[in-house]
Amino acid sequence: MKKIQFTETVLRDGQQSLIATRMPTSDMLPILKTMDQAGYHALEMWGGATFDACLRFLNEDPWERLRAIRKEVKNTKLQMLLRGQNLLGYKNYADDVVADFVTKSVENGIDILRLFDALNDVRNLETAIRATKAAGGHCQTAISYTTSQIHTVDYFVDLAHKMANLGADSICIKDMAGVLTPQTGYELVSRIKDAVDLPLEVHTHATSGIAEMTYLKVAEAGADIIDTAISSFAGGTSQPATESVAIALEDCGFATGLDLQKVAEIAEHFNPVRDRFREEGLLNPKVKDIEPKTLIYQVPGGMLSNLLSQLTEQGLQDKYEEVLAEVPKVRADLGYPPLVTPLSQMVGTQALMNVISGERYKLVPSEIKDYVKGLYGQSPAPITDEIKETIIGDAEVITVRPADLLAPQLPAFREEIAEYAQSEEDVLMYALFPQQAQDFLGRREDPFYDVPVQTVSVRIAVD
Repeated sequence: MKKIQFTETVLRDGQQSLIATRMPTSDMLPILKTMDQAGYHALEMWGGATFDACLRFLNEDPWERLRAIRKEVKNTKLQMLLRGQNLLGYKNYADDVVADFVTKSVENGIDILRLFDALNDVRNLETAIRATKAAGGHCQTAISYTTSQIHTVDYFVDLAHKMANLGADSICIKDMAGVLTPQTGYELVSRIKDAVDLPLEVHTHATSGIAEMTYLKVAEAGADIIDTAISSFAGGTSQPATESVAIALEDCGFATGLDLQKVAEIAEHFNPVRDRFREEGLLNPKVKDIEPKTLIYQVPGGMLSNLLSQLTEQGLQDKYEEVLAEVPKVRADLGYPPLVTPLSQMVGTQALMNVISGERYKLVPSEIKDYVKGLYGQSPAPITDEIKETIIGDAEVITVRPADLLAPQLPAFREEIAEYAQSEEDVLMYALFPQQAQDFLGRREDPFYDVPVQTVSVRIAVD
């Protein structure tokens, strides 16, 4: 019988996609033993925006969340998402910070590190790969899937080869926008499985309405693992529902290894959690909508909602379609970067500025200038001289690995936060989110620090 395993995302991407990562650890702890017995390949429960959200919104120590979950989950692998040289932030960090963060992640309980780079520039994965292997973790490198004239099946197969040669233990096709169509998924999985002798996982989102069909076809093509979310936090901008996909694949002759009774108990736990977020207004009904425009504009669902929110705040919601149409034009100008954090935010902001200002590239954020200078890595396709001159004038464009230009940063971080840091984990917290970490570490000395911090600010990470 054909086998397909499941990674459950409700503790990270499922809730990040629907409620902007606002689920506190207290909602997770009571059901973890059941999740550990359900037969999952892994629980994705850390990384992405969890670190930021714990500090900024939940007044939680993200390291303590990891340790608390690890204490309850004895048999199932714990998985995190890491943005390569960006770690969990939005810029490159020096190699010493990357290596130390990876090491501490494994020491505190992470089994699998899913490493991706927003540009598919494998140079930005090298340090994290080496550190993962040295720490004894499982290194899963992720292909940031997107579509363009250069992002062909051949391109991605070649990328899988490069990742395997760098030491990946497994590979993930990471479709953050939900634009991997069933037949392309079948061809891509078949070709990678023929070319690379490593386990292959497929991650997609239900945003465009085709994810379940894609999962069936990639399973038929030989994918080893797929990512799903328990039904309570599935659908829309999240992943397809674990129960539904499992039942469908078992009916097609696949062995999933899941205990569907345990899975039903997990849904029963998270259903009232979901309902509470609905009542509080944090679960916006719109994120559950099917949005076929993602297939037309190749824009992730979280990015769509962010753009609409920004325009509405400025009374410019009538410009929504115009901004959407501008996104692929900006993306082409910038060499077709995949729309994943941080590039999704950067491209979306530039498209917004182009429309609002009435003149393309009249206003250019510093992040876009740095990108064109090569400070985020190599663009997938060359950027024309005309666009370079428009955005950065005659400024130099670097061709080396961006982190090669960064001196070691840990000594300075340790000194800056010495007053509050009680551990290396505290130092790393500060390195990634200086203001939020300093505020949190200062509050920690207050006996009432566990009272949640209330805020209405929202930032969506598309990863």
